[in-house]
Amino acid sequence: MQKFQTLSITLFLATTMTALSGCEVPFAGLGGDQAQQAAAVPVQQAEQQPSAANDSSTEQAASTEQNGQTEAGKEKTESTSQNKPTEATAADQPDDDTANAAPQMVTNPDSITVLINKQFSLAPDYKPADLVYPDVPFLFQDKIEKRMMRQEAAKALEEMFAGAKRDGVLLAGVSAYRSYNTQKSLFAHYVKKDGEEKAKMYSAVPGASEHETGLSIDVSGIDGRCAAEDCFAGSSEALWLDQHAAEYGFIIRYPQGKEAITGYEYEPWHIRYVGKEIAQKIKEQNLTLEEYLGQTPSNGPRN
Repeated sequence: MQKFQTLSITLFLATTMTALSGCEVPFAGLGGDQAQQAAAVPVQQAEQQPSAANDSSTEQAASTEQNGQTEAGKEKTESTSQNKPTEATAADQPDDDTANAAPQMVTNPDSITVLINKQFSLAPDYKPADLVYPDVPFLFQDKIEKRMMRQEAAKALEEMFAGAKRDGVLLAGVSAYRSYNTQKSLFAHYVKKDGEEKAKMYSAVPGASEHETGLSIDVSGIDGRCAAEDCFAGSSEALWLDQHAAEYGFIIRYPQGKEAITGYEYEPWHIRYVGKEIAQKIKEQNLTLEEYLGQTPSNGPRN
């Protein structure tokens, strides 16, 4: 009897211990590695969450940075658009007291007779919509910005180069269209080299360069000798341009002896497309574009 009671107590204690043990071991049915693996699941998930959050934060930060840069660039562009033309052209006023009025932003930038000089300028964001690559030789091979011209001018240039070739004169393009930013960099280079006062005699401030219209181009001989240099004057190519450019709608934009009107030194290599009829009138009457349009500095800007 005593042995039976002792056995019963032992069994009772064993059952109680087992029950208590079952409450403390949630993975008692899993052994060894399985238990560790199951127990590790919440830990792994917890470790993965910050990684995903970091990726999202990084992407958002990058997006914010890009947007910030975009907005900053936009703000800078808007500021440039509002302020730069006035600053640039104001510094380029003619000496004539009758022409001291503030420079005007042209309202007809797409016109083939648009006048761009020290009294009239283009907007910083202006870019002709019909720029093409004329099929003529240039002194370089790359199809880059300065090889482009407006479509009508490009076609006329092709015809002119062909006409020169028939006369035994081989021409080459040096520089045609330039953007506002390109002109800005170029002018800054010349100012650094020669000083602002001298630079303004042969280079335009940004917004005031005819190259920005897509209607002008600097031309040389095919060998590139004296390209855009004073020694180009008197060359066979310069003489041919002076005699025949108007037949194709081009004028020598900065002729000799007209510096006080154009504001620039003589440039026999710089031609400007205005159409055949106007070009021939300008040639026959020995006029500048300013004189033809009645917009000389002494007359002042005409509204």
